[in-house]
Amino acid sequence: MSPRQLLTGADVRELFTSVLPDDVLARFIEETRFQERDRKLEARRFIRSTVIAAAAGSGGRQSNVMEFYFDSGARRVARGGFYAWFNERFEDTMESVLWHALEYARRQPLDLPPLMARYARDWHIYDSCTIKLADRLKVEYPGTGDYAALKVHKRFSVGIGTMVDYHLSPAREHDGPHLVIDDTWRGLGLLADLGYVSLQLIADCAAFNVRFVIRLKESWKPRVERIRRGEIQGTFFAGSDLDALLDAETIVLGGRVVDAEVSIGPPGRAVRCRLVGVPAPDGSYRFYLTDLPATAGPLQVSDFYRVRWEIESDNKLDKSCNHIDEAHAETGQATRALIYASLTSSMLACLLAHRHRLNMKPPTKKNAERKDPPLHPQSLASAMATASARIAAAFDLQGAAADIAWQSLAEYLEHLGRDPNWRRSPSILDQLRGWKISPGRPRRARLASSTRKRAN
Repeated sequence: MSPRQLLTGADVRELFTSVLPDDVLARFIEETRFQERDRKLEARRFIRSTVIAAAAGSGGRQSNVMEFYFDSGARRVARGGFYAWFNERFEDTMESVLWHALEYARRQPLDLPPLMARYARDWHIYDSCTIKLADRLKVEYPGTGDYAALKVHKRFSVGIGTMVDYHLSPAREHDGPHLVIDDTWRGLGLLADLGYVSLQLIADCAAFNVRFVIRLKESWKPRVERIRRGEIQGTFFAGSDLDALLDAETIVLGGRVVDAEVSIGPPGRAVRCRLVGVPAPDGSYRFYLTDLPATAGPLQVSDFYRVRWEIESDNKLDKSCNHIDEAHAETGQATRALIYASLTSSMLACLLAHRHRLNMKPPTKKNAERKDPPLHPQSLASAMATASARIAAAFDLQGAAADIAWQSLAEYLEHLGRDPNWRRSPSILDQLRGWKISPGRPRRARLASSTRKRAN
């Protein structure tokens, strides 16, 4: 039985025309003065070409944009004249386009697993993506070695499934200062890479009512104040060093979970939180710090942290599909403009996948069997690349012709955007949403079955 179509032409049209609308692009072009006297430049077509061509992946990024822009019907100009358009005003315009996409994303309905929604209104993941640049940018963006590189620090919403904030920094700078917990985080949950974690971060989470789940840093030495769960042999004094208790086998691991209240840091700056230990498949233990209440068991805390992988997939989307690390322009403004285009293109794929999830609706009963495959942003981005000319052309259509074009695009994107591994490797989010996903039969078994049916 073929899957139902859940992504409609109206969905696809609304998304693309909301992120890249004519009136908003015209306003940005006027505000940045991107197009003042150059009559050869079709500015709105140029902006859309830069975003849609991000996934093209053949040759240099600027030449990809040029090829796509000319093929879409724009007036041809010399290569040097075309590259001159990648100036500071174009950078400002593309940054405005990205911020417009972020504002649109933040307005979308949330689709958060019930267990995660129990403890925070949404969960945000914080991580960075490093991009090597042309050598002549080493002064502006020094890397950790003798090369140029920058970091995109990303704030990713689990409930929306896309980036909702970002900023750039030289790659040489440490991650820690680039995550600031302030009032915008109030009532949210945080899953963060260890590079951003500090004692001050934990204290700030308490001050702003932010739930967090993070890995325990190897350099930190927790002092155990109380043990809620775990096998204890003998007695220990409150404030005992965790490593000493494990070495002396006062706390016996043995495949069981550990749940303790700990303090970390020097006197006067110490923070208190919960530490859970969960056995890994290889027999080792993974320790997490959290301020979730005891109603979230150690295995559930571990599942929360597994959700952090969503931002790693988003970084892969930026690099593998939208070629953010191939922005090898020779100037800072051209490089940043191409980075903004890649991020906007990735958001389009993520928001399409989110709209598909909303249309599917969550399971109505526990362990409901999932029948329809989810859409995967990376598969969607690849489909958007092959349909890029059709997407660009659909913007210029009106009436019934536009309806037919967008509906055809929806069918194409949903068909090619399905996650090919959804049965073999179910997403942790789908599991937390309550879906039961049975493994599919191997391809050889399916072929043998169909062969038998035809023979009979």
